[in-house]
Amino acid sequence: MADHVTIHLHNAARGKDEALAEVFAGPHLEALRRLRGFKSAQRFEIAGPQVMAGIAQPWRYVSIYEFDYDDPVVHLPALGPLLADIRDAGMIAADEAERIHSFKMYAPWKWSGNYRPGPFTHIQLLIANFTPGREREYHEWYDEVHSVETSESPGFVGMRRGKLSPVQVPPYNFCYGSELILSGLQTDDLAFAVQDFRDRAMGKSASGVAWGPRSTDASQARTVHAFTSIAGPFSHNDI
Repeated sequence: MADHVTIHLHNAARGKDEALAEVFAGPHLEALRRLRGFKSAQRFEIAGPQVMAGIAQPWRYVSIYEFDYDDPVVHLPALGPLLADIRDAGMIAADEAERIHSFKMYAPWKWSGNYRPGPFTHIQLLIANFTPGREREYHEWYDEVHSVETSESPGFVGMRRGKLSPVQVPPYNFCYGSELILSGLQTDDLAFAVQDFRDRAMGKSASGVAWGPRSTDASQARTVHAFTSIAGPFSHNDI
């Protein structure tokens, strides 16, 4: 068995935000329960504060699905018809922004001392790449350095990473990166968490904590998005 995460980045069709929320928490989750390997689903809305304010934020929503597959080739695409039902009902904006990407996760969540049992209030989603020829060094930096730096920042509680799966959910679209980095947050002050994260990275945090230089093993070709939880998490047994 292997954990996979599918992210569904999308916008609601005009006037369909509430209807989309109702479908996600009702018929969609009921259908998810019947899928082999389903573990959890959570829905998020784009947040105001962003670590990289200059990056485009083309999606208002992201749904994050977790599955445990014994055969992803057979079972992973089964999510496609459920998302197609929502699309066919006219609830997804026909703005060409929708993206669905699936990742095989390297390991479970790696928690920091900030973590408290309970759901995430926010998620920071990074689609990234390693510098060609330096994949091993990239993973070492993330595992030994950057996952610790990030997860010990105020409001941040853990990190989980994965690699783009060779099996994808239709419709197929180009993915900006081969790597997925999820950072979970538990905070009632996202603006402070984002600002202190940025300050630590720049070496000027009021906390006195300064990170080392960003590793050149990590490519600059990346995109990062912070979202606020609006539904879930729902597990198989909660539906």
